[in-house]
Amino acid sequence: MKQDVKVPAVGESISEVTIAHWLKKDGDIVEADDLICEIESDKASFEIPAESGGVLKILAGEGDTIEIGAKIAEIDTDGATGNNKPAPESKETAESKPAQSSEQSSQKPESELASTESFTVVVPTVGESISEVTIAQWLKPDGAQIEVDDLICEIESDKASFEIPAEASGTLKHLVNEGDTVEIGAAIAEIGGSGSKSSDAKPAQKAPESTAESSNGATGDDRKVKISPVAANMLNEAGISPQTVAGSGPGGKITKEDAKKALDKPQQPAAQPEAKPQPSAAKSTESVEKSGDSGDRGERRERMSTLRRTISKRLVASKNETAMLTTFNEADMSAIMDIRKKYKEVFKEKHEIGLGFMSFFSKAVCLALRDWPSVNAMIDGDHIIYHDFVDISIAVSTPRGLVVPVIRNAESMSLADIEREVVKLATRARDNKLTIEEMTGGTFTITNGGVFGSLMSTPIINIPQSAILGMHKIQERPMVIDGQIVARPMMYLALSYDHRIIDGRESVSFLVRVKELLEDPARMLLEI
Repeated sequence: MKQDVKVPAVGESISEVTIAHWLKKDGDIVEADDLICEIESDKASFEIPAESGGVLKILAGEGDTIEIGAKIAEIDTDGATGNNKPAPESKETAESKPAQSSEQSSQKPESELASTESFTVVVPTVGESISEVTIAQWLKPDGAQIEVDDLICEIESDKASFEIPAEASGTLKHLVNEGDTVEIGAAIAEIGGSGSKSSDAKPAQKAPESTAESSNGATGDDRKVKISPVAANMLNEAGISPQTVAGSGPGGKITKEDAKKALDKPQQPAAQPEAKPQPSAAKSTESVEKSGDSGDRGERRERMSTLRRTISKRLVASKNETAMLTTFNEADMSAIMDIRKKYKEVFKEKHEIGLGFMSFFSKAVCLALRDWPSVNAMIDGDHIIYHDFVDISIAVSTPRGLVVPVIRNAESMSLADIEREVVKLATRARDNKLTIEEMTGGTFTITNGGVFGSLMSTPIINIPQSAILGMHKIQERPMVIDGQIVARPMMYLALSYDHRIIDGRESVSFLVRVKELLEDPARMLLEI
């Protein structure tokens, strides 16, 4: 009996997902509740468990974009092992049989599969926003005998480096070269039966690598520099001779990190010892001519991450699909700062959370939205949807990009409740642990550019919402109060809104109401 594995619904606004990583291999025996697959949308990732035990048959590849409800695998509840890729495995087994018996005795029981079939090593998912990586260096040579958990390869993206361990024992066969750019989920090696294949396992494969090392690292003497292709390109573009760089990799090999360190030091391209014009020297000369005397100028091209592409599309869509307009005001933050100064220690002791500005702004927004409901509404085709609740989206900057988790039913929460939720969501956002539910369904957004020093901005609406409030840096400015010039801690407020649904009267009145509540926080308690 075969049971279908389908993409589950992961959020009401999500229509398709990407297969990020298969946690089990094609042909593996799985048990009920085993995690077999990781899928990801443009906002979060999820793991899919097996609903029954049996033999897994994978129908969709890593990196494929699949619609919700589509079948991605089958589980044969009556199946048996050993039927995964039979043709190539039988050949590998025949070649490696003489040395197999001595190797088998030291292997773990689960590695017995490796003796009769090959295991394909694929590029794992190394981050939600990473779609391709570069083979930085092979830590095990082609044809080497490896054990489970041996580190066989180092891959790198534009952000970080990762090491890939072996998930089976046997003979390693390289399928790609160092320096190759491969997509997530692509096959980069095979681990065959544990017999020796080193004598006939693609000796030509190492030749290109050696040639690359020579051409990238040779400087006219007999010494050949071992250097990864990525590091070689970085040094060549900067006009730095590999001979001047110490390698920290296996056998003194120059890695990407070594190249980065070299780029941080002042280098003199003229110090290269070679007298003959080598390809690398010519490239260095060309680089110096383009960049002047320093040789420090350069540029690089990076593929946009999945999250960055999504952010880009949504921001452009917001500008194109809304009649966006921004109105400004300013608020005297003296009263709130006095409250925080007076009660922050008592507040923290009682509620075990700090008293920040976001809770005051959220509370003020909730009360102002009650008075001006169109600011809390959204357009759906030819209709306007009004909400009698307030789900506040808070913009959080993370190393991966901007995410916007949601505080549900903020209108019914206390200041302490809001502060707890803000801290929880911000922490989960930075740890990349937010779920789809935590990032969908907001009705109004607050963004705080002030934490980065922004004095004023025009925030972009988080569609399908109709308005967004921008907080900014608190700065002492001279203000005229009762005929006297005094210094006050002032903050500029910016409200961007969709003019299709919100008129100027509503938008300005809403922002003035927020200003009044912030400058006189007692109004929040009295709800006046």
